[in-house]
Amino acid sequence: MAKLRPRAPRAPSKVGPAFSFHGRGGLGRETKPLVQGHAAGSPSPNTMLRVLLSAQASSARLSGLLLLPPVQPYCLGPSKWGDRPPGGAPHAGPVQGLQRLLEQARSPGELLRWLGQNPTKVRAHHYPVALRRLGQLLGAQPRPPPVEQATLQDLSQLIIRNCPSFDIHTIHVCLHLAVLLEARPEELTPHVMVLLAQHLARHRLREPQLLEAIAHFLVAQEAQLNSKVVQKLVLPFGRLNYLPLEQQFMPCLERILAREAGVAPLATVNILMSLCQLRCLPFRALHFVFSPGFISHVSGTPHALIVRRYLSLLDTAVELELPGYRGPRLPRRQQVPIFPQPLITDRARCKYSHKDIVAEGLRQLLGEEKYRQDLTVPPGYCTDFLLCVSSSGAVLPVRTQDPFLPYPPRSCPYTTRDPAQRVVLMLRERWHFCRDGQVLLGSRALRERHLGLMGYQLLPLPFEELESQRGLPQLKSYLRQKLQALGLRWGPEGG
Repeated sequence: MAKLRPRAPRAPSKVGPAFSFHGRGGLGRETKPLVQGHAAGSPSPNTMLRVLLSAQASSARLSGLLLLPPVQPYCLGPSKWGDRPPGGAPHAGPVQGLQRLLEQARSPGELLRWLGQNPTKVRAHHYPVALRRLGQLLGAQPRPPPVEQATLQDLSQLIIRNCPSFDIHTIHVCLHLAVLLEARPEELTPHVMVLLAQHLARHRLREPQLLEAIAHFLVAQEAQLNSKVVQKLVLPFGRLNYLPLEQQFMPCLERILAREAGVAPLATVNILMSLCQLRCLPFRALHFVFSPGFISHVSGTPHALIVRRYLSLLDTAVELELPGYRGPRLPRRQQVPIFPQPLITDRARCKYSHKDIVAEGLRQLLGEEKYRQDLTVPPGYCTDFLLCVSSSGAVLPVRTQDPFLPYPPRSCPYTTRDPAQRVVLMLRERWHFCRDGQVLLGSRALRERHLGLMGYQLLPLPFEELESQRGLPQLKSYLRQKLQALGLRWGPEGG
């Protein structure tokens, strides 16, 4: 194989040392992200790509891996690429010619030469093309020919060298190609799988193949994993509202919790939080975290407040969703509001929210006295908009009513003959969903589920419908139709 032409030296990267395909180590230190928008101290996609490419690989495994169909941009939301190929400039001249050469390469060595000897023509989108062609070459024969480790190292180094210029779509494609070894994901290191889990959770990527690979890895490596690693592997399942098909997923987690619950209290409640979003709470683990010994132990830790908040949410889930539970519960004096204010993502994206225009529409439609905005109801869920409605459907002034339904509901039944109902208008913004725009994130689905079980009538306002309204008059008409469809009436002429 011809040697690659040397390239001009580059400044040292901040994402750590380079890795080759046959290395199995992880990052040795915390690194600062290079991609704007990532929290300080969390691994950036570029760092993740480096480590993922360090996974051990062979020609036989790559032949199956690289023949996967290309990942489409739909998983990242509405396409912004237009006629441009993801990750690069428009196909034109030498750039388009290089893609044809890569697609027609006759051997791995030739493919690597086209990449290495044409540095000025290579764009980010060429790397997924090259990886896919490598898979085709390796899968062309029943028994794929061996590929020299030097060849794989060269490809790894080329991708690592250029990954700072990759957009998120190209990184995502490479994640698929580098991680889905489907046949043996358990051979990857825990660090690699944790990075993959964090990537899926952070970017709201609800992708069954990758999530199933994580679930299989967790089951296969159960004996080697501690709860601090498991909490990170389980995170995307709860956040993305995805219960894996892996039948041993829940039994495996129950065994890990039984073994590790007393070792890392915060990790234990983090795992249970993810399972709570999936409606899969194991009774044995609940008995442990609600025991006086566990509560006393965590009360003296630096994480006491957040653990009490999580335990309060778990106690709410037990109250509303597990009528057959007869074990210990969180004492009243230990309970705190769950989510006493809008979530961080809503505050960060407030300028993209529809809340202000919906509030103005309700003000003009109903009047300021007939709705409450951002009201936190027991046991601590923040509502977008709340209305009090009589049994005949009349919208009542909120100041004349108690806006809260009693909690817990089973111990405080209504005794009045004409109780007012509470209607909660729930904004479903684009970022409240997984990237496919169809499935609510676990935390959002949990909030709506619990509010419904507490007796609140929910009126979802989906982002697709809100975005289709053109101006305030059209939005008011939309809100009027939504409220009237519930049988609500207001004003002397019905609005």
